[in-house]
Amino acid sequence: MVKLIIDSKNVTVPEGTTILDAAEKAGIHIPHLCYLKDINEIGACRVCIVEKKGMDKLITACNNEVEQGMEIFTNSPKVRATRKANVELILSDHDCMCATCVRSGNCSLQKIANDLGIVEIPYKMIAEKNRWDKNFPLIRDASKCIKCMRCIQICDKVQDLQVWNVSGSGYRTTVGVMQNLKIQDANCSLCGQCITHCPVGALRERDDVGRMFDALADPDKITIVQVAPAVRTSWGEGIGLYKEEATLGRLVSALRCMGFDYIYDTTYTADLTIMEEGSEFLERFQNRDKYKWPMFTSCCPGWVRFVKSQYPDMVENLSSAKSPQQMFGAITKTYIADKLGISPEKIFAVSIMPCVAKKYECDVENLSDAGFGQDVDLVLTTREIDRMIRADHIKADDLKEEEFDDMFGVSTGAGVIFGATGGVMEAALRSAYFLLTKKNPDPESFRRVRGLDGWKEAVFEIEGTAIHVAVASGLGNTRKLIEAIRNDEVKYDFVEIMACPGGCAGGGGQPIHDNVEMAESRGKILYGLDRTANLRFSHENPSIQKTYEEFLEKPLSEKSHHLLHTNVNDWILNK
Repeated sequence: MVKLIIDSKNVTVPEGTTILDAAEKAGIHIPHLCYLKDINEIGACRVCIVEKKGMDKLITACNNEVEQGMEIFTNSPKVRATRKANVELILSDHDCMCATCVRSGNCSLQKIANDLGIVEIPYKMIAEKNRWDKNFPLIRDASKCIKCMRCIQICDKVQDLQVWNVSGSGYRTTVGVMQNLKIQDANCSLCGQCITHCPVGALRERDDVGRMFDALADPDKITIVQVAPAVRTSWGEGIGLYKEEATLGRLVSALRCMGFDYIYDTTYTADLTIMEEGSEFLERFQNRDKYKWPMFTSCCPGWVRFVKSQYPDMVENLSSAKSPQQMFGAITKTYIADKLGISPEKIFAVSIMPCVAKKYECDVENLSDAGFGQDVDLVLTTREIDRMIRADHIKADDLKEEEFDDMFGVSTGAGVIFGATGGVMEAALRSAYFLLTKKNPDPESFRRVRGLDGWKEAVFEIEGTAIHVAVASGLGNTRKLIEAIRNDEVKYDFVEIMACPGGCAGGGGQPIHDNVEMAESRGKILYGLDRTANLRFSHENPSIQKTYEEFLEKPLSEKSHHLLHTNVNDWILNK
C-alpha cells in the first residue's frame, strides 16, 4: 500500500494505482477527456494534469502511478492556468457550434470548458474541414474531432476491426479511416462503439428525426412503430428520468403523444425469431451431414456485417432467420395490415433500436419481401427517440402508463432477454427443449450462458443429447472464438454473437454516459423482467400461436421462408 497526500487529504491506495484513480477513491475528481480505463491511457489531451510537490513540470494523472509520500495538487493556480490553456488550444481546433451538436448538454469538452470559465478562445480557429457521406449510417464530423484517439483504441482493442487511424503531425494531425479508404469500403461493422466512447460530437449516427417528423405529419402515411427489448432499459436516461420512472408504459404514452398510429413491442417478433431459428437449429441438428457447423445466430446486423467481411466462407453457418426487426416489418406489411384492415402501401414501418447497424439493415435491398417497399422504412436509435421527446416538449415524468396496441402487444420473458448477451441463446434453448420433448424446462435451466464474460460456453443435455453452445459479445471476442473454431480447438453446435459488448443493452445507439459502461445494469433489468413475466417461453405467446394458425401455418413453412428468412450472401455491405 502507498500513502500519499492529494489536495491535503491523506490517501492510501495499492501500489501501481494511477494518480487519477487514487484521487477518485478519495472523492476528488480530476477532469479528463481522452482517458478510457485499460483502453486509452495515453495522456493525449493534457487535461488531467496535476502538480507534484517539488517538481516544476506538471504531470498527467491518468498514466502516472502514485509514489510513497508524494503530495499532489489537482487544482492549484498553476494547474488551473495550464489546464485552461490546454482546453483553449483544443477548442481552437474544434467546431464550437454547440447549439447544433447532438452532444450539446452531454459533452465532456463542453462541461470542462464551462467549469474552467472559458468564455472566449484567444487563438485562431483552425477546425478541420468536414468531408463525409451523410447518407451512411455512421457520421464523422472532422471539425469536432479532438484527436483523443478513443475511437481508434475502442475499435482496435475491443472490437478488433482497425477501422480508424491517425495521420499527420502537429496541428495537421487527423483521425480518419484506415488506409484513407471511404468508410463504405472499410469493413466497418457499424457497431457504433466508437460513437458511444467519443467524448464529443465528432461521431454520431445519421440523424433520421426529420424524416420521422415528416412521416408523422403526412396524412397519407400510417405510422406503425416497434420498440426493441433493450430500449425499455435506457430510454429515460437521455431525458433525465430515474430507472423507476422510465417505464415501458410511459414510453408508449410518449409515442402516442407524438402521433404514432400503432405501437407494438419487438418482443413479439423476438418470440417469432425463436420459433423460426429454434426450429431451424433442430432441423439442422437432426440432419447434421447436410450443414456446416456450428450454426450462428443472425439477429445482429453488426455481427452479420463482420462475418461477411472478415470470414465470408462462414456465412453459410448463419441461421437464415431474419432479425426480429425485419420479421416485424415483413409481418407488419402483410399479416398485421390485413388484421387492421389498412392498405400496406400506406404503412410507414418504424423501429426504435439500441443500434446503429439496424439503420443499414433496414435499407438492405433484399429485405423487402412483403412487396411494399422496404419492410422497415426507418430506424431510430434510442438517442433519436429521446431527442424527439424533447423536441415535442413532452414532460415524460407527467406521462401516464399506457399499453401497447392490442393483438401484438403480448410478449414473453424469452423475447425480452434478447437485449442482453446470452439472451437469444437462452430463449432458443427454452423453446428447443419444448419442441423436442413437448414439455417445458425450468426457465432457469440455461442461465449458464448469462453474464458479461466476452466468451462463454456450456453443454446442455436434452433427452440424453448433448448440445454444445457458446456465446460471445464484442467483436474482438468474436474473432477469438471464430479463430478457435477454424483451428479445431473448440467444437460447438449453436453459437450466439452480439457485436456490442454486453449485447444490445450496450448498443451503439444507446444513451451515452462518458466513461461509464451501462450494459451490465441494463441487462439486469431485462433478466428481472423475464423473471417476473407471466409467460417465459416464446412458444407460449398467444400472439405467436395465432400468427401461425391464421397466417404462417407453422415454423419453416413456405410462407415463413419467404417472409421471415433471408440469404445473407446476397446482402451488399458498402452502402
